[in-house]
Amino acid sequence: MKPDDEKGISVILVYTALLFFLIGAAAQMKAEYHYRGEISTTSFIVAGVLAGLGVVLFLLSFRRRRE
Repeated sequence: MKPDDEKGISVILVYTALLFFLIGAAAQMKAEYHYRGEISTTSFIVAGVLAGLGVVLFLLSFRRRRE
């Protein structure tokens, strides 16, 4: 995979993580919803994993360019 493709995928992963974070925050604010705890916890975990993958892929794209 080319470094430019990896950077693009990492940006997509980071923005998807932001989306999941916002879903989790909205679920936590909604007081009447019955399953808000499970949704917010799961969304925060998925957001963390996706953001981590995005950052790692972004950093790996710089390493391959130098070689």
